[in-house]
Amino acid sequence: MKHEDFSMKEHRFVGHLAEPDGGSDRAVIVIMGGEQSFLPGIKFAERFADYGITGLAVSLFGAEGLPDSPNQIPLDMFIPAVKYLREKKKIEHISVYGQSMGAIFAVLTAQYIGDMENLIMVSPTHVPFEGTLKNKKTMSGRSVATYKTKDIPYVSADFSKIKATKYYRHKDAAHKVLGMWIAYHDAYEDKEKIEKAMLHIEKTGSRVLLIAGHEDEAWPAEYSVREIEKNLKDAGYEKDVKMIVYPHGSHLNGLMPNREREKKLYRMIPLIGLMYRTFGKYRKENLQYFEESEKKIIDWIKQ
Repeated sequence: MKHEDFSMKEHRFVGHLAEPDGGSDRAVIVIMGGEQSFLPGIKFAERFADYGITGLAVSLFGAEGLPDSPNQIPLDMFIPAVKYLREKKKIEHISVYGQSMGAIFAVLTAQYIGDMENLIMVSPTHVPFEGTLKNKKTMSGRSVATYKTKDIPYVSADFSKIKATKYYRHKDAAHKVLGMWIAYHDAYEDKEKIEKAMLHIEKTGSRVLLIAGHEDEAWPAEYSVREIEKNLKDAGYEKDVKMIVYPHGSHLNGLMPNREREKKLYRMIPLIGLMYRTFGKYRKENLQYFEESEKKIIDWIKQ
């Protein structure tokens, strides 16, 4: 497996590439979150490379030249990333894969940059949200994403009445949810703002794979994937669309790093269960979902 790193100063994006030794005619742009994420994007890029697919993990914040938090992240940096894969690596088939907040940028990349063969969204929302400052508590009053210096339309969530990382009971959830789940759930009630900020997946021209957990603790991902599927159907979208909802699925979902290679990471699974309670309660089921998701994602890209 070959590796390459990219910097904002030299390449106009921050990223990490994992390429199969024999090269590939397929690539996946992996979008997870910040440069110092608990689950680094490069580990996911490497997992795609295990299957003969070049993986390019692009960081959203937390590196030199990038915002220091998920706030006003420039979508423009995906232009040179795609150009690199097309022109330098001569890759014909490019897909984009996003988990959680990364799913928002996966859609925006497919929508604004274009020419993504497959769009894979795991535990997504169906709208961009207001950005947050580095302290993770203060809302910025600006969008989480920009394009050509202009804010992408967004929705604000009210965190003033709850603690984002505290668990609560809620009448619309059969399981305990985080305060951020409640804030996003309530934000979705404002249909006028949602309509203005809706991600326009019908403009991507991509085959769309949607994955969510029925018992997502962080935000109502199942609601989002069902909204996305409905909107695509109503729009008469002609490309393939598939939705998968796992009955006891957590927010932590989708493809995971190579288990043999990342033994230290997998030893931390009990700690993950403390943060994501659905995962902790249904650990066996969620580990099985990882395996099922991985197969479905790889098959989707290679079709």
